[in-house]
Amino acid sequence: MTPREFENLLDKTVDILTDNLRSSSLYHGPKEFQQHVLDMLRVAARDSKIEIAPAFHPHAFPDIVANGFGIEVKYTKQDTWIAVGNSIFEGMRDRTVDSVYVIFGKAGGHPEVRWRRYNDCITHVRVSHAPRFVIEMEGEREPLFEHLGISYDIFAKLDDDMKMRHVRDYSRNRLEPGERLWWIEPNHSVPIQVRPYITLEQSEKRKLRAEAAILCPQVCCGPRVRNKYTDAALYLLNQHGVLCTQARDLFSAGSVALRADETRGGIYIMRALQDIEHLMRDAALELDGALFEEYWGRDYPPNERIGEWLRRADQYATEWKPSERLFIGQSSRQSLNQSQLNLDE
Repeated sequence: MTPREFENLLDKTVDILTDNLRSSSLYHGPKEFQQHVLDMLRVAARDSKIEIAPAFHPHAFPDIVANGFGIEVKYTKQDTWIAVGNSIFEGMRDRTVDSVYVIFGKAGGHPEVRWRRYNDCITHVRVSHAPRFVIEMEGEREPLFEHLGISYDIFAKLDDDMKMRHVRDYSRNRLEPGERLWWIEPNHSVPIQVRPYITLEQSEKRKLRAEAAILCPQVCCGPRVRNKYTDAALYLLNQHGVLCTQARDLFSAGSVALRADETRGGIYIMRALQDIEHLMRDAALELDGALFEEYWGRDYPPNERIGEWLRRADQYATEWKPSERLFIGQSSRQSLNQSQLNLDE
């Protein structure tokens, strides 16, 4: 059977399904509708030499297979043509299927059933416990894969890591100013238990502040800059499940900027960073490169990260110059010089 012949079969099937969805409540419900799709496909194909069968497993993709063609069934009781689709990973995909279609039953409003090619109606990726495709059966939005710069057929054959790279790039390009992705890698998950920052031991507070500071050199901005600590606070929440309700407590509060023998005044952020300088150096060497790609836009070799941080921090700071007060050691100086040379080039 050719694709055109199969699509003619789908035309007949959705006509039957639409009439039945409007005339009877027997097919209103996800399980009932999916079974009815299978039955009506068989009715429409009774004069064709095509075998139509359910998927090999209840959670397999797609729901119905037919001689190399596949049908994913979607149903909603709402008056909408939008639904959350399958995981982008398609871990239980039937490898005998070459072409996938969607049959979508809309029971809300004026009931109707439509079909479309799967790759044409995927318009977005939504992230819950796993990244999932969003299906739209009408509208003017371009298919997702035009934004990804790759066809669905090629995307479906990629490994999970490569799929996530495409989806991360797509999601990153959609971020508004001040927003961050809350997931970095395919196996990254936000801790279930959220811990208040104020309840942590001092050693853990210092370590987390160092990680946040090295990824977010904008903490060095002047005192009049709003939201300069937002990215740092979001890092703690997204990566460690730590909630800091007062972002200034990370760097500007006297409790983190002043030692017991010091007097108040001066530049608190400078004092706070000097106090955790050695932990920031450790973080620069040890943090995953994907985090630097997320927060800096690109990764750098670990031995060059401090130098790049100083270059960025100098651009943010207005009341002091971080490169003159932090990481004065020779290795940091060399890294800074190398970063400046790269910039000049």
